[in-house]
Amino acid sequence: MTGTDRTLLILDLDETLVFASERPLVREPESLVGPYFVYLRPYLHDFLVEMTKYFDLAVWSSSSPDYAHAIVNRVFPLQRKLKFVWGRDRCIQRFDGEWQRPYYVKDLKKVQRQGYDLKRILVVDDTPKKYERHYGNVIYVPEFLGDQTDFVLPRLGKYLASLAETVNVRVVEKRNWMLYY
Repeated sequence: MTGTDRTLLILDLDETLVFASERPLVREPESLVGPYFVYLRPYLHDFLVEMTKYFDLAVWSSSSPDYAHAIVNRVFPLQRKLKFVWGRDRCIQRFDGEWQRPYYVKDLKKVQRQGYDLKRILVVDDTPKKYERHYGNVIYVPEFLGDQTDFVLPRLGKYLASLAETVNVRVVEKRNWMLYY
């Protein structure tokens, strides 16, 4: 068991919290990771600091584990407070017959095996298909492609704070959260 009553908040990286590209945007990147120019979603650091007041934090990316750790080490001010940093090796690969390409599913049963109750796990991601097995746990955000005027994280922070004491996050309707925050 985790020994905490706090809800676990699992955050995705690419196009959710950061935008990484092999080609630079018209502005300077916040960081370089391998061949990638990395741009942080506006207000990321304030968002992370605020969320640690309410939640245990973790990162789960469908990128390689090395890349996920490199991004976390460069851009997260609180990496020591993260419960885990997982990459593609913890995902389940599926094949999309329509698009004729693989995709990765993040199965929260793997997190449950770490002692977390599914009723107390929230996820922030930009890709619905990755959590097709656990839609009741996910808050979807618009894809981030480096726009400096993006204001999603302050709004999301207010919404998440309102859920911090929720006993079962899976029963809360989350699809239209942006209409109210």
